[in-house]
Amino acid sequence: MTHDSIDAMAAAQKPLQDKIALITGGGTGIGASIARAFAGAGARVIIAGRNAARLATVAKELGVEAIAADVSDEASVTALFAALDAGAGGPDVLVNNAGVTGPVTRAVDMDLAAWDETMAINVRGTLLCIKQAVPRMKTRGGGSIINMSSLMGLRGQPMRSAYTASKYAVLGITDAVSQEVGVDGIRVNALCPGAVNGALMQRVIAARAKAEAKSADQIIRTYTDKASLRRWVEPEEVAAAALFLASPASASITGERLRVDAGRN
Repeated sequence: MTHDSIDAMAAAQKPLQDKIALITGGGTGIGASIARAFAGAGARVIIAGRNAARLATVAKELGVEAIAADVSDEASVTALFAALDAGAGGPDVLVNNAGVTGPVTRAVDMDLAAWDETMAINVRGTLLCIKQAVPRMKTRGGGSIINMSSLMGLRGQPMRSAYTASKYAVLGITDAVSQEVGVDGIRVNALCPGAVNGALMQRVIAARAKAEAKSADQIIRTYTDKASLRRWVEPEEVAAAALFLASPASASITGERLRVDAGRN
């Protein structure tokens, strides 16, 4: 699915017209694709991330707004939502997309500083944004929270214990919070992408190739050969799934784990 097809689908329906959407990790990859899709669907989109220059470039390209923030730092997240209050307001939709791949290594060789960073961004960041978003969504009569987990949040993979653990935790947060806030009209769901084409995946491939003494092509085949569709997932396809979970089309869906993985087995 291409940028053009996503844009055409969103433009035809405008399911997020007049909604305010905050997307963390919105300056690259999946986050930027989600921002594009949401803007095309009529939302007022705010992207957040640590790289202010990158955010500004993407915001200008997509016609959205940007606020620099570090989701692993509580003071920074508090300031992010205060800035949101002062500007757009909201949010009606929160996409907890900010994340890192973590160290690609065996558990016995784990750098615990890298482990801690993975947990701080992928897990703590998700919770901190939920903590700020839920009271605001209550006052707005409801909302949709979309947490970015992974296929590795459903089953572990060798060399990826830090990332796997963090994405399992995101599913636990999704399950728990969905039961806490459903009474307030807030839905909480998780996306579980498989191997998504892009710069982030290329870094993982390079790290695995080095650690496992294999070629990049050999590593790539461990992903694509296990997929029923025999290909990568494209960022725009994850964005289409996020748009569904943000929109009224999924009004009765909460606490769900949606795989977008080209049929990985």
